[in-house]
Amino acid sequence: AILNGFGGGASMLVGMAQYLKGFEGHEFVPQIAIVLAALIGGITLSGSLIAFLKLQEWMTGKPILLFGRHVFNLVLLLGCVAIAVILLAPGPSASLFQHLSPTSFFLIYCGISLLLGILLVIAIGGADMPVVISLLNSYSGIAVAITGFVLESNILIIVGSLVGASGIILTKIMCKAMNR
Repeated sequence: AILNGFGGGASMLVGMAQYLKGFEGHEFVPQIAIVLAALIGGITLSGSLIAFLKLQEWMTGKPILLFGRHVFNLVLLLGCVAIAVILLAPGPSASLFQHLSPTSFFLIYCGISLLLGILLVIAIGGADMPVVISLLNSYSGIAVAITGFVLESNILIIVGSLVGASGIILTKIMCKAMNR
């Protein structure tokens, strides 16, 4: 679980570094990759840390079900989409919100992605953690592949794609096996 989290965290940090380095100089596809690397990496990092805490029994293994969690998670996800649109819009994208800089928007975006990872995993019980870890493994692979597009590294794209695909296949097999 913690290994997946580090992979996701590294992808998020690369996305943050590339954004802070100069987001506007990139072409549109790498801009989308930077935003996606931060989102998926953040969800993977915090979700994996919660899975680790549950497996180590440092946190209750029972599902923590918050009232209205599905609506709240949807609002957070839509907030991420809205911030991504603001960040990706051509020209001075934060002109609608003059009191916040684009960097502030990006940091809020990363914070929301971390919160999403926590909220998505705390609602799952300890018995299902192996499936969650398998899915988070897939997320970390996808985040690494997207980071490969950010850094223009073919090896990251290939390895991340293989890890992401194998994680999805393993997750599907595990879901079928656990629901027989």
